[in-house]
Amino acid sequence: MDPVTIKDIAHALNLSTSTVSRALRDSYEISPETKRLVMEYAERLNYRPNPIALSLKGSSSKALGVIVPQIANNFFSQAINGIEAIAYNRGYHVIIFQTHESYEREVANIQQAVSRRVDGLLISLSSETSDVSHLKALIDQGMPLVLFDRVAGELPVTQVVADNFGGAYAATSHLLQTGRRRIAHLTIPPYLSITQERLAGYRAALEQYGVPFDENLVRYGTFGPDEAGPLVDELLALSPPPDAFFTASDRLALGCLAALRERSVDIPGQVALLSFTNSQSAHLLNPPLSTVTQPAQEIGQLAAERLIELIERKHKSTGPSTMKLPTTLVVRESSRPLPRAVLG
Repeated sequence: MDPVTIKDIAHALNLSTSTVSRALRDSYEISPETKRLVMEYAERLNYRPNPIALSLKGSSSKALGVIVPQIANNFFSQAINGIEAIAYNRGYHVIIFQTHESYEREVANIQQAVSRRVDGLLISLSSETSDVSHLKALIDQGMPLVLFDRVAGELPVTQVVADNFGGAYAATSHLLQTGRRRIAHLTIPPYLSITQERLAGYRAALEQYGVPFDENLVRYGTFGPDEAGPLVDELLALSPPPDAFFTASDRLALGCLAALRERSVDIPGQVALLSFTNSQSAHLLNPPLSTVTQPAQEIGQLAAERLIELIERKHKSTGPSTMKLPTTLVVRESSRPLPRAVLG
């Protein structure tokens, strides 16, 4: 027989899974009679709590688990700085895990974090994560959870993000104002929240300026180390070719810049280049790179504050919410206007 789960107990007793979970943890929020019913039924069926439930039982560990795709990414390193600053000031320490863009590692990282009895989790999804059932299980068990940057809108949890739509809209509008009309968009896997939002901002700007959306100008990457070159070749082979490249990540930005220079493409004379990136050396590139910068440290700080509030139950009546922070467009040499640019 399969092991008895909290869901089984909840179904049998006509209770919610969260009520059963709290009853098993002897929470003050549950009445003595309900606790008695749950405990007697669980004992009768020889219920054994899973590691997540065990991690929630007992005193606070004063530890936050942070799961990110890659620490070497400029955005995530800055976000972690923000998380650690808030955690330290509030008496918590941070345990950091990397998924390396792997769904399997994400699941394993979560299991490892809860086995270490963290009080809550801050997670930014891997590029392979399209199934979030493992996160639904966390929520069912009552684990305090906040998502940031790469999120899942269908989950009833607090989420902290940048205004990806607004950033992409501003970037595309700027390129259109410099006279470009064939703007290629190099982005990341299509099911990620940030991909969808940035693509939507790109399309909205094209529509605003009366430029038809051309699906042939959009390419999806997978965070591979050398993928930009082939994507650039495909786009340059189009007739007519792009007159601008708008990329959605650090890796794609640097890869695209290197590929264009290797092919002796003049930037910005032949094509403009603009990217989402939190690189602190964008102004040192040749040419200096125009960027959309996200408030990464502030996102980390806000996500950590909200998680600690959940852990300490200061906002019992406040439901899940999405907090969106503005991005900043920084214009540099790589997107200089064309002569006699048509301004919209």
